[in-house]
Amino acid sequence: MIHPRIWTRRDFLKATGIGILGLTTGCAPNPVTGESQFMLVSEEQEISMDRQQSPHQFSADYGATQDAHLNRYVNDVGLSLAGKSHRPNMPYSFRCLNAVYVNAYAFPGGSIALTRAIMLELDNEAELAALLGHEIGHVNARHTAARMSKSQVTSLVVGLGTAVAGAVNDAAGSLAAGLGNFGTGAFLARYSREDERQADDLGMNYMMRAGYDTEGMVGLMDMLNKQHEEKPGALELMFATHPMSSERLATARNAAAGKYATSGEYRLYRERYMDNTVSLRRMGPAIREMQKGSTLMGTKNYAQAAERYEIALGTAPDDYAGLLLLAKCRLVQKNYADAARRAEKAMAVYPTEPQALQVAGIAQLGTENYSRALDHFTAYEQKLPGNPNTVFYKGLALEKLGNREESAREYYRFLQSVTQGDQARYAYTRLKEWGYVK
Repeated sequence: MIHPRIWTRRDFLKATGIGILGLTTGCAPNPVTGESQFMLVSEEQEISMDRQQSPHQFSADYGATQDAHLNRYVNDVGLSLAGKSHRPNMPYSFRCLNAVYVNAYAFPGGSIALTRAIMLELDNEAELAALLGHEIGHVNARHTAARMSKSQVTSLVVGLGTAVAGAVNDAAGSLAAGLGNFGTGAFLARYSREDERQADDLGMNYMMRAGYDTEGMVGLMDMLNKQHEEKPGALELMFATHPMSSERLATARNAAAGKYATSGEYRLYRERYMDNTVSLRRMGPAIREMQKGSTLMGTKNYAQAAERYEIALGTAPDDYAGLLLLAKCRLVQKNYADAARRAEKAMAVYPTEPQALQVAGIAQLGTENYSRALDHFTAYEQKLPGNPNTVFYKGLALEKLGNREESAREYYRFLQSVTQGDQARYAYTRLKEWGYVK
């Protein structure tokens, strides 16, 4: 057994700053323009980071839909575009996620996702191709890698030593904290308007090469702009990562009528899109209710949010995202028993998707069933390792079970990844109180 050793402040600084030693500078030709650009991230690193981080985001978005036909359809359309792109040999994969907010995103190694909520807003396969082509454009132009290269030096030193500052709060923080969203900020780039314009143009290029009418991009932009005007909150996250403007819509119209005018001989494939999304559109009313519930959660109207989630589950009782959305609402309401019940049903509905294990574990902490909570966190980490929040919660469950030595080991492990915030202060204070840190 590995025992936590006594850590000093110097140890914490060394652990959090060690990555700086490997920092090197360099330039590489851009796959799209051929021009040399400042780049610290290699293609191999793009793929490696993607494989490490994308599963956490996909799980935060409730995993790929269990509609195997829909996922095959999305993946087939995506691959048809990727094969026409500037980097056809990247390990592309495409999936529709269970999340009920409108969004699409790409990780730098070619893992691309869109939510079922945005698919409900699309009108034809050409619009789907435009959306996926745009995300492929970000991968091809290496937008994420370029932004990471520019920020890498400063980001490596942010937060050094903050784990030793201050005292911990009385509790370990909100039981609802740490659900989903782990690690997304560094890998889902906040693209610039210039990046977006380039990705739009590349998407139209790939669409035309794959046989789609580029009016699909115009339709996509028009839909997004109308959504933003009518329901700005619904696209808040998408617009944070993908800046939208009427200028982009105008540019797409001009390109479709000019540069890509020959694509008018191609098709939008509306009927094919409708045929392949029948089951998704059948779920539309339940997804709309979940969206209403999520909006109410944002305004802290938890009782009304729960009602919306219950309505959604009335028509889709085995919907994985719906069960977990209600479970999280119950956590905030401190109804831990019902939260655990909903999360454990979600586990049964979608046994290969790990988020339900995390939610169930947090709910069982609330019910003071610490042994069961520990089992859930352990199972979650086996399925999806690398989330430090789970390590912290394992430490907390072990502490509540009176197993100080194992708890200290988990807190020690957590602090090797996270050095700021309430959880880090709590873990550090416990290690200090127990004599593991001077």
